[in-house]
Amino acid sequence: MCGNNMSLPLPAIVPAALKATAAVIFLHGLGDTGYVHPFKPVTLNVGMTMPSWFDIIGLQTDAEEDEAGIKHVSEKTKTLIDQEVKIGITSHRIVLGGFSRDGALSLYTALTTQQKLEGVVALSCWLPLQYTLKYRLPCGPSGARNFGCLTVEKRKNLCNLSNITYNTYPRMPHSACPEEMMDIKQFIDQQLPPI
Repeated sequence: MCGNNMSLPLPAIVPAALKATAAVIFLHGLGDTGYVHPFKPVTLNVGMTMPSWFDIIGLQTDAEEDEAGIKHVSEKTKTLIDQEVKIGITSHRIVLGGFSRDGALSLYTALTTQQKLEGVVALSCWLPLQYTLKYRLPCGPSGARNFGCLTVEKRKNLCNLSNITYNTYPRMPHSACPEEMMDIKQFIDQQLPPI
């Protein structure tokens, strides 16, 4: 299904056909209306009011960041993770992902949650608030984080994170392509094999 169907409960949760043993929580990017975003001005987009969890001030490495906004929505995302754990999905069977602004949010959330996630798919994004993360890198059951399918095309490097699969896709604009979707599928299949 494409587009925004406001008759669906938000967030959209697809129930498992059988007993669920894993979960993928995927967030979209700036301006998306698939989940109830507050409308607020976004500095990067000349102050235009749009659906956005937090302000994006600039793309430069040293650009100011909306720390309070990022941390607030990260906590909301952690509640989605906690809900999956509460219904019986172990945290090391959860992959968090997102595109653009929400890829950045997914990456930050995965690095700051107390839950030990199996991995994160961070597409066309950056690592926000990276200088606040020095001692907040919990590891998964294998002792190391698994990060994959990163198409980082904006600002902020990924510091010294371990087990990163960094993919780039030549001539791909700030969007997705079939090769990237196949890489994501392979990553999720590898991280969350059937049990």
